[in-house]
This record gives sequence, C-alpha cells and structure tokens, in this order.
Amino acid sequence: MTTADSAITKLQQPEEFFVFPDPPEIPEDKMTNFDHLAANGNVHHLSMHFGNPDTTLVAGERYLALAPTRDMTGLRYPDLLIAFGVAPETYHRRRAYVIADQGKPPDFVMEVASPSTRRIDATDKRNDYAALGIMEYWRFDETIGGRLPKLAGDRLADGRYEPIPIEEIAEGVLQGYSQALDLYLRWVRGELEWHDPNTGRHILTMTDERARADRAEADLIAERAARAAERAAAETRIAELEEQLRSQDT
Repeated sequence: MTTADSAITKLQQPEEFFVFPDPPEIPEDKMTNFDHLAANGNVHHLSMHFGNPDTTLVAGERYLALAPTRDMTGLRYPDLLIAFGVAPETYHRRRAYVIADQGKPPDFVMEVASPSTRRIDATDKRNDYAALGIMEYWRFDETIGGRLPKLAGDRLADGRYEPIPIEEIAEGVLQGYSQALDLYLRWVRGELEWHDPNTGRHILTMTDERARADRAEADLIAERAARAAERAAAETRIAELEEQLRSQDT
C-alpha cells in the first residue's frame, strides 16, 4: 500500500537520467557515410572550422528526439548533425540529441545516401526533420549515375522545406550554399567537400594543418639557425677586435 508520505517522497526524488541506447546496427551498404564523413576527416575539419567546442556540436549516428523517451520507434539518427549554441556535454551524457535538453533543434542535418536509404532520405526523413524544426536538411549521394539528385538541400520556411538551389559550377562539380553553416557544399566527382565563401577555398583539412605545422617548425629552425649564425659572426668579430687590440699593445 502506498501512503501519502511515500508518494511525496517518490515525487521529490530526482528522475533517473535516461541514457539512449546505440542505434540499430548500420547496414553494410550504409558504410558510405563513414567514408565521406569520418574516414576522410570531414567531421574533424568541420569541428576545427567552427571552433567553440563548448557550445558547438558536430556529431552524428546517435538518436535525435524531441524529449527523453524509452520508445525508439520512429526516431531518426542522422549521419551528420551540427548545432550552434548548445551543450555538447549534455549530448554526450545523453548519447542523443534531445531538443528539450538543448532548447532548440539542430541547425543542420545531413544524410549520406546508400542503395537501401536514398529514397527514404528524400521522403520520410525529409518530412520528419521538417516537423522537428531543423533549419537545413541536406542529402549527399556519391553515385555517379542514377536518377535521384547527387546533392540536395532544403531550408525551412514557414514550417515547410523549400529546395536550396544547386548549380553545376564545372564538369562533375555541383554546389549549393548552406546558410546555416555559411559554407558551400560541393559534390566533386563523388566526393563531398566544404568550401568557405569568404576565401573560395576548402576549409582547413588535416593535411593543411600538418603542412602549416611543418612550415612553422621549418621557420623556427631557420630562425634559430640565423640567430646562431649571427652569434657566431659577432663572436668572430669580437675575437678579431681583441686580436687587433693585442697587436696594438705590442
């Protein structure tokens, strides 16, 4: 029998912090998302580009939900999710992006298509992400042929998605502008790229960072060598002057 006092005590106890389980096992043909987002360093490049790791989240392949729930039915787990002005620590503790936790939907979501998902990416997921209030939803398909778009994006307007213009800027190169990220997304002969409209160049990659570090190290070595040469020249000059003085004394 439950007494009034025990019921009050139960209400006063903090609710257990629900941690989401792992999403279902990824189908083998869906591993293209790893190739285009993780294996080539794109997630890292985006994280470095945006900075502010305490308030900017670049993640994916975990559940996206309106509120904590033990019912995973119908929940999505996008390949890539980007959100600004949020709490990444809460996301990692929850093992999910919960809109009620963060106080806002993600700013950007992307799905990398595979044979088993490309049609649902363009239909059901599009409707679901619009209903969740996600500002931009993008799809990338590495397939060279095929009837579905290789690169497609939608931007939320009055609660509905409107297609983002995609243009062919060169042979085998498609481009669309993400207002949410202030970046150009490009489909380049089956590869996904991210270009900064302010520089016209690809955002910094691990190769760029390594080259920059190598240049900085080379500059430091050259600077030290130059200083050593200057010290040696100064010591040689002092020795010459001292020898001249000794010669004059004799």
